[in-house]
Amino acid sequence: MRHYLQFGRFGFNLQGTQALVMGILNITPDSFSDAGQYQHLEFALSRAEQMMLDGADIIDIGGESSRPGAPPLPLQDELARVMPVLYALRDCGKPLSVDTYKPEVMREAILAGADMINDINGFRAPGAIEAVQGSDCALCIMHMQSVPETMQDRPQYEDVVREVIDFLRERVDTLTAAGIERERLCIDPGFGFGKTVEQNYALLRATRQLRSELGLPVLAGLSRKSMVGAVTGRPVEQRLAGSIGGALAAVAQGAEIVRVHDVAETVDALKVWRMAH
Repeated sequence: MRHYLQFGRFGFNLQGTQALVMGILNITPDSFSDAGQYQHLEFALSRAEQMMLDGADIIDIGGESSRPGAPPLPLQDELARVMPVLYALRDCGKPLSVDTYKPEVMREAILAGADMINDINGFRAPGAIEAVQGSDCALCIMHMQSVPETMQDRPQYEDVVREVIDFLRERVDTLTAAGIERERLCIDPGFGFGKTVEQNYALLRATRQLRSELGLPVLAGLSRKSMVGAVTGRPVEQRLAGSIGGALAAVAQGAEIVRVHDVAETVDALKVWRMAH
């Protein structure tokens, strides 16, 4: 079981350490939970600085909303949102992840110093593997059924856990066959990306199985998502407690990275949880 993750200019030994907290920096006008709050550069940088002070281990920069029903964003619009923030933050002392599925954005982000490419499309776009091949940045391979515009219409699986594991294994094999080192890879089951509430929780319970079968670190992102709202009955802006519960559940099940909106609260919860284990 591998515990080291090569992360661009950084590296993480994940064995025996508290789970890493990845802070979400959405620079989009239409994000499902913090729409438009950080799309201006000064607000985005202020938000990133606060997340770092709050204990974020990684900042994940996203310029395109992937909420259910979201339409695709033109390439130039995504670059115009992401690149100024990435350039402004690249010497902040923390690893920077860029959340994109477009090979052109991947190339530009890597040149600008991104330490991870976080791809909801699992590096399936033509040219995506070539865009990341020669770098040393980490790659997060996520499972998604369909595309954001239609993924929640009618998600269907015979066995969601088996199918997600099989998909991720195929993508890992494809990337490693292209010469990409396993030390750069982590996996994400894609909570909310073409799954029902029941399927999301089946995958959450199977986190350790994903970890053991694929032998790669697991990144879990369920902060403020509908799977939290379905259980708590809370709207997006009232899902803090449920999101923390989800993050702790993911870590308890073996996730090594949790992707969250509420960094300070999650960091505190993990510190207390860790002391009890």
